[in-house]
Amino acid sequence: MNPKSLFNGKNFQLIFFGGKGGVGKTSCAVAYSLTLASSRPGSEFLLVSTDPAHSIDDSLDSFQPPPNLTIRCIEATECLEKFKNKNQGNLKEIALRGTFFDEIDIENILDLSFPGLDELMGFLEIAESAASEKYESIIVDTAPTGHTLRLLEMPKLVGTWLDAIDALLAKYRYMKKLYRGTYQKENIDAFLLNLSESVKQMEALFTSKKKCRFVPVLIPEPLILFETENLISSLRLARFPVSDIIINRICPPTNCPVCSDMRRRQLVCLSDFSKMLSGYRLWGVPLYAEEVGGNLLTDIFWQSANEVDIEQEIDVDRPGKSLFNATVENPAPFPDKNLKFIIFAGKGGVGKTTLACSTACGLAQKYKDREIFLFSTDPAHSLSRCLKKTIGSSPVRISPRLTAMEINAPESYRELKQTYADELEKFLQRFSANMNLTFDQEAMKHLMDLAPPGIDEVMALNLAMEYMAGGQYDLFVLDSAPTGHLLRLLETPELMDRWLKTIFGIFLKYKNIFRLPGLSQKLVGISKHLKILRKTLSDKRRSAIFAVSILTRMALEETVDLVSSCNSIGVNTPVLFLNMAIPNSSCQLCASIYNREQSVRKKFKAFFPKQFQTIIYRHPDPTGIEELENLASLIYKGLG
Repeated sequence: MNPKSLFNGKNFQLIFFGGKGGVGKTSCAVAYSLTLASSRPGSEFLLVSTDPAHSIDDSLDSFQPPPNLTIRCIEATECLEKFKNKNQGNLKEIALRGTFFDEIDIENILDLSFPGLDELMGFLEIAESAASEKYESIIVDTAPTGHTLRLLEMPKLVGTWLDAIDALLAKYRYMKKLYRGTYQKENIDAFLLNLSESVKQMEALFTSKKKCRFVPVLIPEPLILFETENLISSLRLARFPVSDIIINRICPPTNCPVCSDMRRRQLVCLSDFSKMLSGYRLWGVPLYAEEVGGNLLTDIFWQSANEVDIEQEIDVDRPGKSLFNATVENPAPFPDKNLKFIIFAGKGGVGKTTLACSTACGLAQKYKDREIFLFSTDPAHSLSRCLKKTIGSSPVRISPRLTAMEINAPESYRELKQTYADELEKFLQRFSANMNLTFDQEAMKHLMDLAPPGIDEVMALNLAMEYMAGGQYDLFVLDSAPTGHLLRLLETPELMDRWLKTIFGIFLKYKNIFRLPGLSQKLVGISKHLKILRKTLSDKRRSAIFAVSILTRMALEETVDLVSSCNSIGVNTPVLFLNMAIPNSSCQLCASIYNREQSVRKKFKAFFPKQFQTIIYRHPDPTGIEELENLASLIYKGLG
């Protein structure tokens, strides 16, 4: 396939490559950008990464891109700091004009940041680049699925934030109009209007069928296709144009029994999701023996890719149902029963959900006197698919001694805000006859909208800490979001602590005006649970991060970042699971991949001499309690 074949040969100003982490979206975005830039030397192109765990440089390796391709890795927090530094005066003036808050209050609030605004700044920068018309095409390597879905909610989120800012300014406008008879727009109004217009332009660009395309990238595995189905559904609701889908790492036809079984399962999997995939042009990229990176991205990546017709491809025998089995080398020590908190972490698509579920099932099987709580904070949950049980935002009993829950992080924070709104409303109704707080009450209503980014995810952990403090469960297993967002989550409790102190400080300062005992009690509870979380994470006898990776150079680089960050914040990482390895074989493809992976394995040993390393060879995804318990007996010593 020539990359120009995508989109029926049409050219678009903005092209997103997205999907679950680990499916090869970075490789697809880089390969498309390199080939496009090389074929049009007279035009300028921009390749952008919005993933917190950037991997474009790892993908390129030492390969030098053409001079007409600019590469930019957006650090959302840096974009936010630039925004705050540039507009600090405007923001402070808005708040000081609008309420009884004093300058210290405003500085404390502004120092914290605003929800989702760090990610928004990154996408506004992309929209600004598009508006400049400097580049013929801008290609975006997005964050994993769950956080891409948050992008689709960005206009609504910013609308809430702008409403909060507007409420702070309403009193000043009213007083001006009252005493002067009119209100003329000022610089602050222009600032708010410009930001609002920028967001509208961004939304218009993202939903334009003439200018934009989103390309989902997947590999033909059930959990990946299930998540892709949710992604496509959300893109459709958000009117994000999708016309082409890339199916990566399709096993080629071969006489090798391992490859043949893998290919048969892949095609059957695609058949099961054929309804979801219908209506889109499907492009199949084969599984290559070499790790695709550097000059291989232009030399071979697209060479054997072809349009896929599922109806023609699925005429294969379905693999028979057999008891799950896998080959494991160097099983890990079984988690000590004194542990309270185990986090499974790693790059998206490396199998951490499967290993988290398997470990939880194994713990419940082995420790008859322990209650296990398995939960997910990944915005793109997949516990239900793995456990073959319907899991939701309330605890669900999976088996004796095992309970699971998919925590809805935004919903947890919305409940806190609703408590605040309800209590504030009751208070104001009670005292409105004696006080003129029309504008100040609007400002106070929006105070909870000015929480820092990541607070909703911490609220999800806070909910788990409630269960920990309650003593109902003995050991907690977390299936976390992919690496970049997990690291932000681990660092956010410090920020949450500062936010709580700021909110408490404001309530204490104005206790004679606003008395909100219910909310105060909730915030005290959150503060206590945060202390439990921080104390637990820093105690190596009670908590651990089990890192999950695969034997590729790019995964190695990301694992180095993960473990280094964990070390810097004092979190224990005793075990490293190297998943989805290819066994040695007489098959040329299998043998080539095996040799390449063995080379990477040596580097893992050199980089992580203190971590216990377990190799798990490629196998069909286990689903259901029995198969997950089976896997646990293989990956851990002393369980079988």
